[in-house]
Amino acid sequence: MNSSILYLELGMGAAGDMLTAALYELLDDEKKIEFLDTMNNAGIPGVKFTPKASSKCGISGTYMEVTVDGVSEGDETYHEHEHHHDMHRHEHEHHHEHEHHMHEDHHEHEHHHEHEHHIHRSLEDINSIISSLKVPEKVRKNASSVYNIIAEAESRAHSRPVFEVHFHEVGSMDAIADVTSVSLLFEMIGAKTIVSTPVTVGFGKVRCAHGIMPVPAPATADILKGIPICPGSIEGELCTPTGAALIKHFVRNFDGMPSFAADRIGYGMGKKDFEAPNCVRAMLGKKCGADERVAEISCNIDDMTAEAIAFATEMLLENGALDVCTVTAGMKKSRQGTILKVMCAPEEKEKFVRLIFAHTSTIGVRAAVLERYVMTRSSRSVEGPFGKARVKTSEGYGAKRVKPEYDDVCAIARDKRLSYDEAARLINREYDES
Repeated sequence: MNSSILYLELGMGAAGDMLTAALYELLDDEKKIEFLDTMNNAGIPGVKFTPKASSKCGISGTYMEVTVDGVSEGDETYHEHEHHHDMHRHEHEHHHEHEHHMHEDHHEHEHHHEHEHHIHRSLEDINSIISSLKVPEKVRKNASSVYNIIAEAESRAHSRPVFEVHFHEVGSMDAIADVTSVSLLFEMIGAKTIVSTPVTVGFGKVRCAHGIMPVPAPATADILKGIPICPGSIEGELCTPTGAALIKHFVRNFDGMPSFAADRIGYGMGKKDFEAPNCVRAMLGKKCGADERVAEISCNIDDMTAEAIAFATEMLLENGALDVCTVTAGMKKSRQGTILKVMCAPEEKEKFVRLIFAHTSTIGVRAAVLERYVMTRSSRSVEGPFGKARVKTSEGYGAKRVKPEYDDVCAIARDKRLSYDEAARLINREYDES
């Protein structure tokens, strides 16, 4: 079982480049080369990733420079807290300022880099760019989902249909690169559980194209609905819309640091200096000890079909539940119903509560944190006249279990025209003699 935990400290907010740099530092040297090679050859026009050593308040980390045709766009990597948009490109990808209409100066759209920051791209344009990238399909899917979150927030913030939403800075090539790179890094790290502190958003006001806006800006605030946030001690905008959307998509637990043993620590630096280290810290490790604590979430259901319950069970397992089971029971008014029980990591309890409400008809759930004792599990293949089969072994607490893999038993039983029990006995005999 993958018990890895990725913990994010967002005390200075969240921005695409800072998340990229922090996650990049968690990779070993070989994986770092693979990441840079993938992103620099992904097919994002003119974009190049260059990691640079950086230090903030005595802490060493990485600043991930993203250039377009050799020029740094000065996006959220600058992590600015003053917003003079007529003087420079917005350092926070402040896409909420972007007008939702087509420009009359269409000639600007014909230039690649010089006027890249004037281009207004629709969600369809951005998804078209992402779909053509040379990255794993799951990465493309996640990157598109992040932009969908931004587009829906913009739509609600400005009362416009999603198809009318056009992105300015957040639709530029370096911003697309940030979203794609973070999606790729989460995939490469492959942590089972992602935990974060509440998101520090800053406070005060910010000047943008729509006028003076509160911090967090309307679209950012919309994205962060349901996520714990705090102002912090620095005036200005600390969480970018892109950073908020990335956190919204990938993180489900915001309870702060869990109990785990960290193996790797990464610091992703912003470009500006403040009285506090301007960075995101990422820590990757494993749960402590062989035994665990698990959350058990249960609910009673008496108005769903067997097919709908089966689908809900599949969705819960696909999203990482440790176990899901159903028990037939008598309900009120003498109706036959089902008790659904879901077991998950304690730090993912909120995630599975949301999933249960989303995929079942229940209007209330019960949750408890329990101790779980688990055997050490392993698997190896054995080969005999029947072919090759996998055998699972579980040991611990003075007991041992040996069981052939179900799918392999079925395949051999069909091929050799045996019963299931006969095929299982053949595999177990070969395992005992090997």
